[in-house]
Amino acid sequence: MARKIPSLQGLSCFEAAARHESYTRAAAELALTQGAVSRQIAALEAFLGIALFRRTRHGVALTPAGAAYARQVASRLEGLERDTLDAMALPNSGGAIHLAAVPTFATRWLLPRLPALAASHPDITLHVDTQTRPFMFAQTEHDAALYAGTPQQVAHWAGTRALLLMTEEVVPVASPALLAARKRWTPRDLAALPLLQQSTRPEAWRQWFEAMGVAAPRALQGPRYELFSMLAVAASHGIGVALVPRMLVQAELARGELRVACDKPLRGQRGYYLVTPEVEHERPVLGLFRQWLLAQAQADAAAMPRRGAAHESAMVPAAGGAS
Repeated sequence: MARKIPSLQGLSCFEAAARHESYTRAAAELALTQGAVSRQIAALEAFLGIALFRRTRHGVALTPAGAAYARQVASRLEGLERDTLDAMALPNSGGAIHLAAVPTFATRWLLPRLPALAASHPDITLHVDTQTRPFMFAQTEHDAALYAGTPQQVAHWAGTRALLLMTEEVVPVASPALLAARKRWTPRDLAALPLLQQSTRPEAWRQWFEAMGVAAPRALQGPRYELFSMLAVAASHGIGVALVPRMLVQAELARGELRVACDKPLRGQRGYYLVTPEVEHERPVLGLFRQWLLAQAQADAAAMPRRGAAHESAMVPAAGGAS
């Protein structure tokens, strides 16, 4: 059965004219004449049986029906363009994955490992966007998500399956200059230093001090930053002590820009998950990516054994906190 779809050129002319609310600017963008754009839109209106624009003193303006249709057409054309670019980039494999990811974990853990992905799976192209909260996969172009949260939060993400990659182990870190006054710092000593806070985990320091059995009246005080990457930079410049997942500051620790101030990690309920839509037939490329990702997480855990006495506690952040 023939699909009831208007011409692609007509849709392109309409989308550009709707975005600019001008036939003239749409024509300039598309390298067409204004008359050609006008004819394409008139043909589209005839095809649909509705008016998409109305004439004004200054040109044209979208009708309510035109505005609603423009939103739909824009998203469809963007998706078509993205699919076309993927096909052009991978003419033989079609192995593109659109991944939504929490920003710091993606920047500091995933991206440095992408050369290994390219070496083992050169036919996979990974596109990464920032996303910190659960979303409906059917309403986005994303194929999978790297999500930071608790088991309860993951369980309430409807229509998905989740693979736990690793759990979080947070440690206090600071610049060597800030810690130079002592050879050994105890949790009680740290309570007197400036404490850097993460805005989405306002209770983190209080929970850590409670797990250490230390009273810390200033546990909720100090400058706040949204991302762990911001905390790491602030701590490396000597502004204060930051409480961060050890795996997210491996580079700074290796370069000597940060030191673990007190090696008493706190493990919470929060973990890092690969989340994918629950579908009957999954694309093979997603299965390959899942296997590779899990192998990387397992190798990372084996290479970084837990040091010191780990303290168990429920560090439950606000839902969808940035990481």
